[in-house]
Amino acid sequence: MRPDGRHNDELRPFSFERDFTDAALGSCLVSFGRTRVLCTASVGDGVPRWLSGTNKGWVTAEYSMLPGSSAERIRRRVSGRSQEIQRLVARSLRAVCDLGALGEREVTVDCDVIQADGGTRTASICGGYVALHDALERLVAAGDLAANPLTDHLAAVSVGIIDGEARLDLPYVEDAGAEVDFNVVMTGSGCFVEVQGTAEGEAFERSQLDELVDLAAGGIAEIVAAQRTLLADPPPARG
Repeated sequence: MRPDGRHNDELRPFSFERDFTDAALGSCLVSFGRTRVLCTASVGDGVPRWLSGTNKGWVTAEYSMLPGSSAERIRRRVSGRSQEIQRLVARSLRAVCDLGALGEREVTVDCDVIQADGGTRTASICGGYVALHDALERLVAAGDLAANPLTDHLAAVSVGIIDGEARLDLPYVEDAGAEVDFNVVMTGSGCFVEVQGTAEGEAFERSQLDELVDLAAGGIAEIVAAQRTLLADPPPARG
C-alpha cells in the first residue's frame, strides 16, 4: 500500500471545476490530490508574425508556480523548468487542435499552480484542455467559429517506479524518490502525444517501460471519461 493508501494503479482523487473564474473565455480549477492548478484560456486577435497570412491560428501556454504553492516560497520568475513545462502544455494542446479551423487568432492557456504536490505539468494539460475547450465553444456560440476546432480529448498523467513497483499518478513524496519517472500525454482516442521518461539511478528494462505506459494509458482513459462527462453540455451562457 502506498503512503496515501492507494493501490498502484489508482489515481488520486481528481476534479475539474469549470468556469472557476469568469474573466477569461474559458477557465478550470483542476485538482489531483493536493495539487491544484488554475487554468484559463484567453483569445486574442492576430497570430505570431511568422503565421500572418496563413489563415492558421496558434495555441500557446504559460506555466508558473505561484508563491505559497509549496512549502518553500516560489519566486515570481520564469525558470528554465517553467519554460520547458509551458512548451509541453502548448505542444500537447496543439496536437488536438485544427489550427486551420481556428483561423488567424491566438489562444493563450495560462496554468498557475496554486498548490503543488506532484504532477503539476500533467494536471496543467488536463485542466488546460477543459479551459481551451470552453473558450472555443464560446467562440462558436458567438458565431466567430463555425465549429469547435478541437479534434480529440487530451489528458496526461505521471507514472514511476518506486521501491521496484510501477505506480500511477505520483504525489511529491513518491516523485522525489522515484527510481524511474515518466510523464505521458495521450489523446482520448488512445494515441500518444508525448512520453517523457528517465531513470534516476539504474537503467530500466523494456518490460518495465511497457508496464509504465500501460499504467498511464489506464489512468488517462479514466481522466478522459471524466472530461467527456463534464463537457457533454456546452459551457453556460454569460450575461
